Amino acid sequence: MTTALDMPAAQDRRDRVYRVVRAISRFWLWFFFKSVDVRHPERVPDAGPVLLCINHPNNFIDSLLVGAAIRRKVHYLATAGLFHRRLVAAFLRACGAIPVYRRQDDPDRMEKNTDTFAACADALAEGRVIAIYPEGTTHAEARVRRIKTGAARIALAHEAEHPGALRLIPVGLTFDARKSFRARVLVSFGPPVPVTPYREAYRQDPVAAVEALTTAVQWAMEAEVVHVERIDATQLVRAVEELYRDELGRELTEEGGVPRKRIDPIRLSRAIVGAVSHFRARDPARVERLWQRIEGYRALLAEYHVKDEAVRARLDAPRRARRLRLGWQAVVGLPLFAYGASVNFLPYWIPRWTARRMARKETDYATWRFLASVVAYPLFWGTEVWLVARVLGAAWALAFALSLPLSGAVAYRYWVGAGRLRSRLRLNVLTLTREHVARRLTAERQAIITEFERAKAEYLADTKGSSF
Repeated sequence: MTTALDMPAAQDRRDRVYRVVRAISRFWLWFFFKSVDVRHPERVPDAGPVLLCINHPNNFIDSLLVGAAIRRKVHYLATAGLFHRRLVAAFLRACGAIPVYRRQDDPDRMEKNTDTFAACADALAEGRVIAIYPEGTTHAEARVRRIKTGAARIALAHEAEHPGALRLIPVGLTFDARKSFRARVLVSFGPPVPVTPYREAYRQDPVAAVEALTTAVQWAMEAEVVHVERIDATQLVRAVEELYRDELGRELTEEGGVPRKRIDPIRLSRAIVGAVSHFRARDPARVERLWQRIEGYRALLAEYHVKDEAVRARLDAPRRARRLRLGWQAVVGLPLFAYGASVNFLPYWIPRWTARRMARKETDYATWRFLASVVAYPLFWGTEVWLVARVLGAAWALAFALSLPLSGAVAYRYWVGAGRLRSRLRLNVLTLTREHVARRLTAERQAIITEFERAKAEYLADTKGSSF
C-alpha cells in the first residue's frame, strides 16, 4: 500500500499543502464562527507520537477545527468512501488522510483495514499525530456514543513495540448552536489517557486489554464534552438550556461579579446535565411534571408564533435608557443595514440554501454551509469589486472592497436584532388583542423559572456546592 508517509520528497510537498490548507481553514473558521475556544492545546507535545480521539458532532468541520487548533500536522482516519472520487482522494492524501473501511460502507473490503493499521503504525513510529473518530460516524446527540475498539488497538499495538512513547489524548468538540452562522465552538484537549498500564495485560489477553482501554478512552472523551448519559434526557436538557442558561449567566454577572465574557456556557451546560441527572434519579415524577409544563409553554409559543426571548424580555422590563439607546441604534443603523444587506445578500443566502438542499442529516448542514461560504464569498465579492472598478475606478473599488466585510457584519447584527424586535412586537400585538394569552405566557415562564431556581437551590444543598 502506498501511503502519504513513504517518500521524504513527496512527504515534504504534502506537508506544504497541509500548511496552506490549514492557514486557509483558520481564516474561514474565524470568519464562520463567532469564537473558537481552544483549551489546553499544550497537551499535544511538540514532538513524538500522538493519538487524538475525537467526538464527531459536525462532519468535515471537526477535522478543520482540530487541525487549526494545534501546530503539528494531523493525519486523520477518514472513511474510505471519501476516496472513491479521484480529485477528493488526491486532496485527502495530500493532507495526510488515511482511509479506514467501515462495515456499513462495504463489508467485503474490511480486510483492507490491515493496511490502515499498518499506515497508522508507520505514522506513529515516525513520531506523527494520528486522529481518529472512535464513535465511527457523525451524530447530533448530546453525548459520546459507545466508541469502537480501533483507537485502543492502534494505541496498544504501538505501546507493545515502543513502550511509554505514545501520548493518547481525548478531544471534545462542543458546538453552542450547530446550524447557526457566527456560533461558538469549544475544542477541548483532555489529560492524556495512560496506555502503559495496559501493556502487560495486552500481552496476556489482547481482547480484554483492548476493551479495558476502550472504556477508559470513552470516559475521557465524555469528560471533554457536554455528555448526556441517557438519550431520552437530551430533549429535557436542551429545553432547560434554552430557558435557563442565560438566567444562570446573568446571576453570575449580577450576584457573583463574574464578567460576562468570562462566563463559560459549556460549564453551565454541564452543570445543567448534572442537575437533570440528579433529579431524574432522585425524583423522576417531579422531572416528568416539569417536562410537561415546559412542553405546554413551548406549545403556546408555537401556537401564537412568539419566541421565548420576547417573553423573557417582557419580564426583564428593560430600563428606559436602554430602550432609547437601542431605538437610536436601530434608526442610525438602518442605512448601513440596507447597504450591507444589498451587497452581501447573495453570498450569505446561497450557502444557507445550499446547506438546506444538500445536507442529508443535521451533522452535514454546517459542513455544506461552510464549504459553500468558502466559494460564495470570494466569488461574489470579487465580482462586485470588479464591477465597481470597471465603472468607478480602482480607488472606489478599493474602498468598496474594504467596506464589504464591515458592512456585512453590521447587516448581520442588525438582522438578528430586527428578528428579536419582530418577536417582541408580535407579543405586544398579542397583548393588545388577547391579553389573557400574553399573561398566561409570562405566568408560565415565571413559574418554570421559579421551579428551576428551587431545584438549583436543592441541588446545591444536596451536592454541597456544584459547578453552577
